[in-house]
Amino acid sequence: KCVYVKDTDRGYVILCLYVDDMLIIGSNDEMIKTTKKLLNSKFDMKDMGIADVILGIKITRISDGIVLSQSHYVDKILEKFSGSDTSVSSTPVDLSLHFTKNNNESVSQLEYSRVIGSLMYLMSCTRPDIAYSVSRLSRYTSNPDASHWKGIVRVLRYLRYTRDYGLHYTRYPAVLEGYSDANWISDIKDSKSTSGYVFTLGGAAVSWKSSKLTCISRSTMESEFIALDKATEEAEWLRHFIEDIPCWSKPVPAICIHCDCQSAIGRAQSYMYNGKSRHIRRRHNSIRQLLSNGVVSLDYVKSRDNIADPLTKGLNRVLVEMSSKEWS
Repeated sequence: KCVYVKDTDRGYVILCLYVDDMLIIGSNDEMIKTTKKLLNSKFDMKDMGIADVILGIKITRISDGIVLSQSHYVDKILEKFSGSDTSVSSTPVDLSLHFTKNNNESVSQLEYSRVIGSLMYLMSCTRPDIAYSVSRLSRYTSNPDASHWKGIVRVLRYLRYTRDYGLHYTRYPAVLEGYSDANWISDIKDSKSTSGYVFTLGGAAVSWKSSKLTCISRSTMESEFIALDKATEEAEWLRHFIEDIPCWSKPVPAICIHCDCQSAIGRAQSYMYNGKSRHIRRRHNSIRQLLSNGVVSLDYVKSRDNIADPLTKGLNRVLVEMSSKEWS
């Protein structure tokens, strides 16, 4: 809803608008100048020149592409919520910490909400590596306790350690592909699984999500299948989006989604569903339709090569660093 496209014989213009911030991308300078002149005649506007920062995201141009980063925003978060702490951490999740619902008095609930809000914006824009930790900690925003605050401190220390992380986009590979994963019943006191997906284009992530499933799955296959359904839904939206971008090669090929569960792939590719779960039947029909229409395709990937894995669980330092390089 925030992206507008104009395509003519002389070239094209893509306009991204959010409240009072605007970014204009064009095939040539003439199209951009004409668009600026038109908009300036109708609205009170200020031309800031070549884009440097948009919506708090810094755009850095390098020899082989561009980098989107928010190191300045990380500094603001650390200064505001962790000014006296100078420690660092190489991972965003402490594997020894197990969170549970707090039934006692909350600990600095308002401040906790502010930290979560700041982290969510950072995560949504340029930092998929903290998606799982932020998603997990945000579940306790209404009534946090000391253990939840320990989790927050861990994320802040990780941000201090990875302050300069960003998304590095190049021209290649110019193919959109996705990865899907799920972690079945990771919490002994909560029977709901955690799902995650990430889509990459031009060498870095363009869309990602980590969330707790709303329904209870009865097996690893079911949890992976539900996660796959969420990924195919996002893939369909992304495919419609890039179809509207001028000069993009048409027709857009099927988006390949990599999954590390062969039984979930087999279930999706099967024409018949003979199970009893209504929510799985609905998802099976949705995935089958997208497969038959050529919107998506499925491919098996080994778990160690599935870059959506960090979106569903906490990992050790080596795996965190490896996945961060894949995303950025």
